[in-house]
Parts: sequence; C-alpha cells; structure tokens
Amino acid sequence: MKNDLLYQLALGHVPHIGLVHAKTLAEHFGTAAAIFKARPAQLEKIEGIGAVRAAAIHQFTGFEAAEKEIAFIEKYKIRSLFITDPDYPQRLLHCYDAPTLLFYRGGANLNAARVVAIIGTRSHSDYGKFITEKLVRELSEKEVLIVSGLAFGIDALAHKAAIRNSLPTVGVLGHGLDTIYPAQHTQLAKDMIKQGGGLLTEFCSNTKPDKHNFPARNRIVAGMSDATIVVETGIKGGSMITAELANSYNKDVFAWPGKVTDPKSAGCNYLIRSNKAMLLTDTQEFIELMGWADQHRRAPAAQQDLFVELTPDEQKLAQIIAQHETVHIDELNLHSGLSSSTIAAAILNMELQGLLQCLPGKRYKLTR
Repeated sequence: MKNDLLYQLALGHVPHIGLVHAKTLAEHFGTAAAIFKARPAQLEKIEGIGAVRAAAIHQFTGFEAAEKEIAFIEKYKIRSLFITDPDYPQRLLHCYDAPTLLFYRGGANLNAARVVAIIGTRSHSDYGKFITEKLVRELSEKEVLIVSGLAFGIDALAHKAAIRNSLPTVGVLGHGLDTIYPAQHTQLAKDMIKQGGGLLTEFCSNTKPDKHNFPARNRIVAGMSDATIVVETGIKGGSMITAELANSYNKDVFAWPGKVTDPKSAGCNYLIRSNKAMLLTDTQEFIELMGWADQHRRAPAAQQDLFVELTPDEQKLAQIIAQHETVHIDELNLHSGLSSSTIAAAILNMELQGLLQCLPGKRYKLTR
C-alpha cells in the first residue's frame, strides 16, 4: 500500500500531466504503480498522452516530495483515496476533472445514499441564518450527509446545524490537512470529526489557502453531492462558481429566493431567473423533487409485467428506478454500471414506449 501511495502522490507532480490525463491513465492501468512501470510506447498509445507526456512519466524521478507526504499521512492517520478506491466519492467520477487523489480525515461515508451541498455568502443575514438552520433541521429526518466548504457564513452555519441535528457533515478544504482556514473554525473542524463527519481535500500538506485553490475546492463540493442548495449569495463569489460547476456536471441546483432589493440574495435570484437553479421555498418540496419522500415499493409482480417489454439494460434501469418515486440521471450512472451512451439510448426507448417519464432536474420516474 505504501508503494502504491508513493506512485499515486508522484502522479500529481509529473510535468504536463493534468487531472484529465491522470484520470485517463488511472482508468486504463488501474494503479498508479502500473502507470509508472509502463513502457513509453504503451503510454503514447493512450488518447491524449502522446510522446511528450509519456516521456515525462517515464523519466520522472522526483519522488522525494511524495516520500515526505507519506510520512505526514502516516503520522496523522490520514486516509488517501485514489480515484480507483471504492471509498473514493463515486459521484465525483462523473466529473471530467475529478481529483486523482483525495486526503480524508473523518468517519463519514463519502458515498452516503443522500449527499447535499449547502453553500452561501460569508456575510449572511438573519434571514440566511434562519433558512440554513431550518433546512438542515428538516433534512435530518432523511439522514443526509451535509457538505460545505468550512468558510465563514452559510458554510459554517450548515456545518454547525448538522452537528446539532446529529447529521454527519464534511468540510471540503482549499488547502492541506496540516492546517484549518479560517483558524477560527479549528474547533468546529474537530467537532465535525468527533460527530462522525470529516475533512476532505485534494491538496497536500503545506499547501497554503491561496485564493486560486478555492474554485478547485468548490468543484469537489458540487461534484460529490446529489444536489447543491444556495441559501444566500451576492451576484459574485464562490457560491456562484459552485452553482455554475454543479450545472456543468448535470447536478441539481436549488436556490432560496430573497428580496429583489437585497444584494445578499441577488445571486440566488439570478440563478432562478436564468433557469440555472430551481426555486426552493420549502424543504419538503426539495425532498420530494429529489425522490426522497417515503414510498411504498412497487410490487414485484408489477415489475415483472413491466420487464417483459424491456431489454436487459432497460430492465436494470427500471429496477433501480422502481425502488424510488424518482431517480436522478447520476444515480443511474452510479448504480447501473452502464455507460452514459447506453443509459441515454435505454431511457429514450423507454420514454418512446411510454414506460418512463422525464421530470425537471434530470430526474426520471416509471409511469407504471
């Protein structure tokens, strides 16, 4: 394992190898060690790699930094999650720029059945505080994992509300696990871990919380969640970046509206007006739109009648959808094991047969 980790860490330091290339290589070879041990001719044949990147991998000798990081990881009992690790946040795998390696402290299941990102402005109003606390309290009935960025404002309110309501909550950081930023949230971070939540980052130790790290952090917040809820935000800022990223990943985005004269709600109102987020005014409405409301499962006999008309791939999708009232497209990708193109073709055929209905927010339900 230590040897594998050495190569996993080193992969992030190879010149000309970005996240997309690293993901492609990992999917092809299975392990980081296999990537470094491959012949240049093998590497060159992989789409997007070519001779220059193959040579950079083959000639790489800078393993010293990786060895130092392993010492830090072992000392503080940090879990490293390579992109092929089953405990890696599987929802992130559908994002083209998913981190190759993550570092994690905590006990929360990053692949929980329900994961919601709650984000917003650092300078919240009383209205934003009320909405955040009410939202988390009402989500506690559904055993949701709450994800945010451990920043001042709405992020911290969401984490604290999760702790009060006995929900696990994960903070995604824009720096290494050797520090907490802002420093005022050090105790909050400890409480999150103690409560069964955790801290997650793609950055190695000694990485400072530089400004350019936070948009990268935001893509993890958006990518590992089923939905992103923007409670209160101005027209610019990190929350708007996260919402845009969530949209680019085909994730559901919701926004709580505010007064048109309130600059703290200008971002939420813009997202709703431009159809980049669904208007949200009630937690139960959100639960129903996500297909998380309590249901009676469909009778097996009814399922068998339906499956007679379906191909094996369509049957697999129908079985997944039948367990809930509605299912998001990402859940079908996550649980079916089918390719995106196969899923798209199966869904289209089922819609044409009148067996499946497409709902807003890229969700699907069986019609019978």
